[in-house]
Amino acid sequence: MNADVQKRAAAARAVEFVRPGMRLGLGTGSTAKHFVELVGERVRAGLDIVAVPTSEATHADAKRCGIPLTTLDETPELDLTVDGADEIGPDLSLIKGGGGALLREKIVAAASARMIVIADQSKWVARLGRFPLPVEVTPFGFSATRRAVEKAIAALQRPGSLTLRLGKDGHAFVTDGGHWIIDAALDRIDDPKAMAHALSGIPGVMEHGLFVGLAHMAIIGGPDGIKIIDRPDISGQTELR
Repeated sequence: MNADVQKRAAAARAVEFVRPGMRLGLGTGSTAKHFVELVGERVRAGLDIVAVPTSEATHADAKRCGIPLTTLDETPELDLTVDGADEIGPDLSLIKGGGGALLREKIVAAASARMIVIADQSKWVARLGRFPLPVEVTPFGFSATRRAVEKAIAALQRPGSLTLRLGKDGHAFVTDGGHWIIDAALDRIDDPKAMAHALSGIPGVMEHGLFVGLAHMAIIGGPDGIKIIDRPDISGQTELR
């Protein structure tokens, strides 16, 4: 079972949590794209839902699939968001933003009563940080902001290299919000919660790719089938089923 098959299997399992009448957040990325397509199939079969996309790319996919769309201005509270991730830790902390949609993804996830993250088995890690951490910044004062990000990371752990993400044209990649992205190659993140707090306090940082305490469940597709992991309870125990 290759990675794409695992992604689609995870997406198909997540569709089972979608109920008629739901206000649904639609994630961005290759795994979320499978979910959008599968939800579209159910909508065409009569499922009544309304959805908020997390990127212009997902908006286009959802529209093509016939999914009724709304905005957070019109529908500020959502029932469920389903999205992918670049890394998923044992406590369901995430690194997201490889596709550049982290700001809208986090806004939509925070507006949802529940978030399910879907992925293939390769995204499940013992510790976050091997995937470079995206930090979305405003272009104004970029050098000063980059320096502040480097200092904030160094105050917590070994900093690693910071790289401005480039687009296919060789210029700075521009997000849907008109921002740039710094990718921080850290190898490991010792304290995701502390890192998230430190980055959030930097002027010029619009958002970062650490999603801490937002995901309630992970659905992981692997060669042996689907695993569903619930967020650890207050005792620190992770429920695996």
